[in-house]
Amino acid sequence: MKTLLEIFKDSSINSFTDYISLGKKIEQEKIANQLDINKTINVAILSSSTLNGMKEVLIAQSSSFDIFVNVYIGEYGQYAQEILNSDSNLFSFNPDIVIINIDTKAIAGEYYYTPYKKKEKARKAWVKETANFLLDLTSQICAKSSAKILLHNLEVPTYSPLGIVENKEMYGYIESIEDVNRILREKCKSKNQVYIYDYNAFCSQLGKANVLDSKMYYMADLKLKTQFIPTLCGDYTKYIQAIASLTRKCIVLDLDNTLWGGTVGESGFEGIHLGPTPEGRPFLDFQKYLYALYDRGVILAINSKNNEEEAMEVIQNHPHMILRKKCFSAIRINWDDKVKNIKSLAEEINIGLDSLVFIDDDPMNREMVQKFLPDVAVIDLPKDSSMYVDTLINMSYFDSLRITTEDKLKGKMYQAEKERSNLSKTTLNLTDYLRSLNIIIYIKEANKNTIPRISQLTQKTNQFNLTTKRYTEEDIIKFSKSNDFRVISIRLIDKFGDSGLTGVAVIDKKNTNKWRIDTFLLSCRILGRRAEEVLLAYIIKEAKMKGVRYVYGHYIDSLKNAPAKNFYGDNGFKKIDSSDEMEVWKYDTKKEYSYPDFINYKIS
Repeated sequence: MKTLLEIFKDSSINSFTDYISLGKKIEQEKIANQLDINKTINVAILSSSTLNGMKEVLIAQSSSFDIFVNVYIGEYGQYAQEILNSDSNLFSFNPDIVIINIDTKAIAGEYYYTPYKKKEKARKAWVKETANFLLDLTSQICAKSSAKILLHNLEVPTYSPLGIVENKEMYGYIESIEDVNRILREKCKSKNQVYIYDYNAFCSQLGKANVLDSKMYYMADLKLKTQFIPTLCGDYTKYIQAIASLTRKCIVLDLDNTLWGGTVGESGFEGIHLGPTPEGRPFLDFQKYLYALYDRGVILAINSKNNEEEAMEVIQNHPHMILRKKCFSAIRINWDDKVKNIKSLAEEINIGLDSLVFIDDDPMNREMVQKFLPDVAVIDLPKDSSMYVDTLINMSYFDSLRITTEDKLKGKMYQAEKERSNLSKTTLNLTDYLRSLNIIIYIKEANKNTIPRISQLTQKTNQFNLTTKRYTEEDIIKFSKSNDFRVISIRLIDKFGDSGLTGVAVIDKKNTNKWRIDTFLLSCRILGRRAEEVLLAYIIKEAKMKGVRYVYGHYIDSLKNAPAKNFYGDNGFKKIDSSDEMEVWKYDTKKEYSYPDFINYKIS
């Protein structure tokens, strides 16, 4: 059986009809059970207009990320009825994401062409009613489902019956549509499940005069030209990737003709192109955008064939260099092949190859990495350096539904890890090394501030994750509010810095005589510092204090969590059951289990 990604790579996509053909082919092979499907996401689309072809295009595009999407298209114009009815097909479909696409003409009705039949006060009332109607739809979904919601804002018309004096009106028609969008944006900031899709910006980018085929609008109520449906679906897939936890973590960068123009080994420090010149500005802006990604938590690394001394001289001392040495979590500047270097970089940073994005101007290097490291995402960097920034902007590998404090500090955290590594090389034994770190661990029950990060860790952590269960923020909220569960997190600080919230346990305590550890995970950043023993000790002591005799733990083998396999056995648990799917371990709380004596812990 083929994977979805293999089918996509074997296909030639040049037009809307090509997407339709591929989408139908994937559906047919799914029905015939001919696909090796890794991830499935349920996508529901509710619209005020016709959506012919969108289902197939979305299936085809998602296959490029090895995701199969089940797509539910709501009944034509029945979006409100489906949302309000708890027994509708929408909710029986059990969507992971609901896309609400209601266009301005449909929701405005007569107001679209004759807004000034209403007085100013009535126009303001219409704005409030319209925004509240759309917000209420999202609230109804939130009450019935844990699905993420992608709500289109309204396309702001270019038309006004007042013509060129529209902007002289005290409260004009255009302003009223803009106000609906403003209210939606502001109100949805505090709604964890709801995201605003800027459909107005989408139309502006393509040209509002171009997006509508007037003939097809009147004949079939098709509001978007078919040629632009793949573009819209491409934006939808960014959210689908994020829901599927396919966000990558690190960009591996070449240097010559990538971070600067020219070859430093040939042109020298003064001869490269970088700075406020026609040749240097594309590379300067490229670095600025990369720094913005670094600042929001994307890890940067270098993989360059160069003389290290010459390259580092540019990185550290060139007056227009934006990305200095401190911005890179790992550096390989040598004459080894780039495949070998990428493997080494991933090992040093302690992340999987499927977390890496490789950017290099040399097509041969890109092809080699694609061939030998298929898990690495390779960017086809254009020959024209003026297109570098646009290439970065159009990448969807780093889109995430939430950016946490830990994300923003990730670059600094990896720098601190380098310092720990250097210290470990000068210390005689592991215990002395760990003691010298002056570790403090803060243990905390889940709250509104920590829940986003807790959910993120369940979605992203693979190596030290004993059950690899994935939970949304809504799931964690339900656990934390339930009397049957406890959600515990740990935050580690040592003399080199704050590693942030990096450990999670979800405890099922429905049975008064035994607790079951549903989820136990630790970020790879703090592996080896025995933080997992502190978290486990806290759970056991809490169980004992509550009169619970036994603590059960499960280990479910995955492709990546081998580092956690022996955790329960190494910490005094007894294996009581084992199958191909799962191991079950048991701990008697009558036995003592102590915290590591060199770690201070605080319960908050």
